[in-house]
Amino acid sequence: MKVLIIGLGSIAQKHIAALKTLGEVEIYALRSSRDSRNYEEVTNLFTYDEIKEIDFDFFIVSNPTSKHAEAIKKLLIFKKPLFIEKPLFHDIDVNYNRIIQEIKKAGIQTYIACNLRFLDALSEMKNMLVGVKINEVNVYCGSYLPSWRPSVDFRKVYSSNKNLGGGVHLDMIHELDYTYWLLGEPDKVTSTLRSTSSLEIDAVDYANYLWEYADFSANIVLNYYRPDTKRTLEIVTAEHIYFVDILKNRILKNNEEIYISAQAMSETYTSQMKYFIDRVIEGKEKSFNDVEEAYKILNLCLKD
Repeated sequence: MKVLIIGLGSIAQKHIAALKTLGEVEIYALRSSRDSRNYEEVTNLFTYDEIKEIDFDFFIVSNPTSKHAEAIKKLLIFKKPLFIEKPLFHDIDVNYNRIIQEIKKAGIQTYIACNLRFLDALSEMKNMLVGVKINEVNVYCGSYLPSWRPSVDFRKVYSSNKNLGGGVHLDMIHELDYTYWLLGEPDKVTSTLRSTSSLEIDAVDYANYLWEYADFSANIVLNYYRPDTKRTLEIVTAEHIYFVDILKNRILKNNEEIYISAQAMSETYTSQMKYFIDRVIEGKEKSFNDVEEAYKILNLCLKD
């Protein structure tokens, strides 16, 4: 199997690690500079003309979000499956919608990488919700951006910069994605997006969404400035309160643990890559998070 990666940052390296666990693979990376450092056994390419010389099985798009559209447009001529790191784009634009229509017309298989759909506790919670009357949902994800990459100035990374596609609402679109996956599309959305915290960055550092459904509402809170990381899902039903601790991969019902998994977060990257290869590429199944669904979720994310 031959795979090309556009963008070789930290998230791309997680996808590379996942690929290596799934069998023999030749990995190439399209680099922006010939001075780029080599990474493990990855072969560097520097132009799109070089891509034409190799019969790739699929492409991974994991460059900065603001550059996704440009990369995808250039890759469309090859008509190969696309594994695209979330979020799909950094903005809503009529030209992006045209790209999606071109992908559909060409019959190109796509998957937008939202690995929390493969977290055991969330998968188990999805099964538990079948036929259950929900009264209220609360989603929370707070972490401290300066501690993400302690060796670099956090104000210079893409997450802090609006023009690079940064912002907690885009970085943590995972929370919106799994809420959509668990509950479906809301009837109405209101949101508050702010960048007024002590971090003093121009990208959104606080986001609060209210998703309204026919019989209940879901509140989603995201931030970059919480010193102690917290990532949780609370579902209040007619009979019970379910609490999913995403960091510990466990579920509590009425404060009593009813499910825990030994699955590490890194394993979710392997699971989603296996899903993409086995079921989307080889099995020819429609992806459960293709460009159309991801663009719909992006619209929900950016609505204000």
